Amino acid sequence: MDLPRGLLVAWTLSLWPGFTDTFNMDTRKPRIIPGSRTAFFGYTVQQHDISGKKWLVVGAPLETNGHQKTGDVYKCPVTQGNCTKLNLGRVTLSNVSERKDNMRLGLSLATNPKDNSFLACSPLWSHECGSSYYTTGMCSRVNSNFRFSKTVAPALQRCQTYMDIVIVLDGSNSIYPWVEVQHFLINILKKFYIGPGQIQVGVVQYGEDVVHEFHLNDYRSVKDVVEAASHIEQRGGTETRTAFGIEFARSEAFQKGGRKGAKKVMIVITDGESHDSPDLEKVIQQSERDNVTRYAVAVLGYYNRRGINPETFLNEIKYIASDPDDKHFFNVTDEAALKDIVDALGDRIFSLEGTNKNETSFGLEMSQTGFSSHVVEDGILLGAVGAYDWNGAVLKETSSGKVIPLRESYLKEFPEELKNHGAYLGYTVTSVVSSRQGRVYVAGAPRFNHTGKAILFTMHNNRSLTIHQALRGEQIGSYYGSEITSVDIDGNGMTDVLLVGAPMYFSEGRERGRVYVYNLRQNRFVYNGTLKDSQSYQNARFGSSIASVQDLNQDSYNDVVVGAPLEDNHRGAIYIFHGFRGSILKTPKQRITASELAPGLQYFGCSVHGQLDLNEDGLVDLAVGALGNAVILWTLFLHHPTDVCHISASRVSLWQ
Repeated sequence: MDLPRGLLVAWTLSLWPGFTDTFNMDTRKPRIIPGSRTAFFGYTVQQHDISGKKWLVVGAPLETNGHQKTGDVYKCPVTQGNCTKLNLGRVTLSNVSERKDNMRLGLSLATNPKDNSFLACSPLWSHECGSSYYTTGMCSRVNSNFRFSKTVAPALQRCQTYMDIVIVLDGSNSIYPWVEVQHFLINILKKFYIGPGQIQVGVVQYGEDVVHEFHLNDYRSVKDVVEAASHIEQRGGTETRTAFGIEFARSEAFQKGGRKGAKKVMIVITDGESHDSPDLEKVIQQSERDNVTRYAVAVLGYYNRRGINPETFLNEIKYIASDPDDKHFFNVTDEAALKDIVDALGDRIFSLEGTNKNETSFGLEMSQTGFSSHVVEDGILLGAVGAYDWNGAVLKETSSGKVIPLRESYLKEFPEELKNHGAYLGYTVTSVVSSRQGRVYVAGAPRFNHTGKAILFTMHNNRSLTIHQALRGEQIGSYYGSEITSVDIDGNGMTDVLLVGAPMYFSEGRERGRVYVYNLRQNRFVYNGTLKDSQSYQNARFGSSIASVQDLNQDSYNDVVVGAPLEDNHRGAIYIFHGFRGSILKTPKQRITASELAPGLQYFGCSVHGQLDLNEDGLVDLAVGALGNAVILWTLFLHHPTDVCHISASRVSLWQ
């Protein structure tokens, strides 16, 4: 049936941007999902679809697990029911000495709709190496059944204290008093950083025979090892078979509980010449072949008590010790003097590796990997704001391994002379897709040269980067590049617009925030103005969150939502901008404030996600984070024929 001409004209005009009022987000009946304010439940939100059932995944980066403030993630049903904590804060890495308190799990979330998995990151997760804690960051991959499946930690490096130490203890009759040897053993064990991923210790005692007192992997803490050592008794013996003791340690003690890749260290403590000295040459050669570093301690009590020249004995102990002797050989006047070398021996062992000159390890020790995250076809991009002296970096984890660009790869856009400014590259990460270049990664560096920067780049498996374009902020302190979103307006798989937030942009005497619009033109992003916010609020932080969302108003163009969580005295607001013909309309279609949704909402708009139809009405809905709440806003569309006719007819009179 043909429509009347006037009605047809009105219906056609209603497709033009801003002309139709048939769309809006319902502010009368939002679903507000409460959580802990102290845990900052709602800091991040993601819509999630598992076999047709819709959920919200909500980050609570200050959530507690037991006595630790680990952070955690909740799954929340979208229509009714309570949220369930996933207890990801209890996930433990088995081979490191973790520090999980304040690790901020849930600070970044990234969902993967292809396999219904998601990633939850803990950028302040730390691990202990010696007396230091390294905040390398860690993420947990969660499968479609909300179960933990894998740890992602590309910046995690093996500790320099990753050592297997075997102490070879002379327990023959001439050792006296034994209690002094025992005190030395306990004191040196207290110096060691014993734990997962660090040092483990085994002890063998020899005289005429050799026995295991305990194996390398028997105890995993200093307390337990010291307790075991305090019960070691002198076994005695009329002979000192040092070569036998060394060979036993090399061939057996390092094999039972020894770890692949761990530095092998042997400490030999004896008070006399060996009775099997002809065998020493062979066993020392075998120890060298096995890369065993040997420290040898000569106890001269027996010689001094009897007035015997110890020269032959000392030469033997120097032969046992690794070269150079001044680093690996010790001698003490008697058993009681053993306590005087505890510190020196400990320091020499810990300086084995020296300062690790491996640039990757050194540069990533405080990287905070997972501060931001983004799923791509072949893996996961992770922002690492603390890498390379806080200049930052972007790492990639794939099924075939990790890609960690070298520091030099960034120097073109992040010159060495600006290193003290701490650019924070990786504060946010995303990607764009063009017909010519395919997928290109994007990362923000909001502190670069104080004004901020965003770079577009390709990452290569040889740990280099190709930086295609750099976008620069214009105002000091604006935090330009702290939020970046790519938008595919027409849904054809190609990026049309790149939006860059500068939430601390200062304008008209107020810290309002700003969102910059860049359109893709012949492989380059070209500046095309800024999005408009409300001019009546100060300290709004407009642009703190920016989300590309699926077509809200069913005009076949995808849309954008911008959060201003500090607007309206920290109650917060979001702005909805419509896409149209390859770009974004810069005037918001709708502004939604926290105060019109529910009393007490704060920081509404700190996170936004809108990709799914949550209530099965055919319209995409929004999830918005706030302090202690996750909010679902349902999309309304007046699609009843009489409603459409009524609205269209009212427009006709304006155009006839």
